[in-house]
Amino acid sequence: MANWNDPNMAASGFGAGANAMDQAVDAGLRSYMLSVYNYMGSGVLLTGIVAMLAFNSGFTASMIGSPLMWVVMLAPLAFVLVLSFGINKLSTGAAQALFWVYAAVMGLSMSTIFLAFTATSIATTFFATAAAFLGLSLYGYTTKKDLSGFGTFLIMGVVGILVAMLINMFVQSSALSLAISVIGVLLFAGLTAYDTQKIKSMYFYVRGTDFVGKSVVMGALTLYLDFVNMFTFLLNLLGSRE
Repeated sequence: MANWNDPNMAASGFGAGANAMDQAVDAGLRSYMLSVYNYMGSGVLLTGIVAMLAFNSGFTASMIGSPLMWVVMLAPLAFVLVLSFGINKLSTGAAQALFWVYAAVMGLSMSTIFLAFTATSIATTFFATAAAFLGLSLYGYTTKKDLSGFGTFLIMGVVGILVAMLINMFVQSSALSLAISVIGVLLFAGLTAYDTQKIKSMYFYVRGTDFVGKSVVMGALTLYLDFVNMFTFLLNLLGSRE
């Protein structure tokens, strides 16, 4: 039977080596997640700056009712599809560039909220969303509970929300709109925690490979979408209209 107190085993350095490896993994994970959050936060900041510039310059008002509005509204979806389905073929630099362009175009699309809501309610909702996002993402990062079981439910919920939004474009029901906003906030709150844990787990698959940089971009894009959608639904729910 092995003697776990054998001084020869203690002197072998095996335990110290394992501890050093664990510390290296922890340091690598922290660096990876910090990169994801930096990209995500910078993307949100760029979107906000572009949105304010577009509104203040009069560009937003000028595109209302024109074909350009549809281009601006649909362009972000095209960028998401390219990044999501073409990430394996893209270089890390190309993926990063597409992320920044996407965040800027998203700013043009979101500039229309300044026409519908007061600046005060937009700012208040933004900071409320930021606080909720930080708390939920921290939970997803630190919890020992496996959240993967919620993934299918949350994604199905998002699909249901999209269908309901499409229907409401025709029926224009205020009650349905309220329900969509409430459920939307809850769904993307759950997705924030779920996606954070998923991104954390992804590190252990991509560390030491050439895919790390692209994984950071995709992780940032995922959390960016969670933040922006939670903000949008919360603004529709609580925002003061012009």
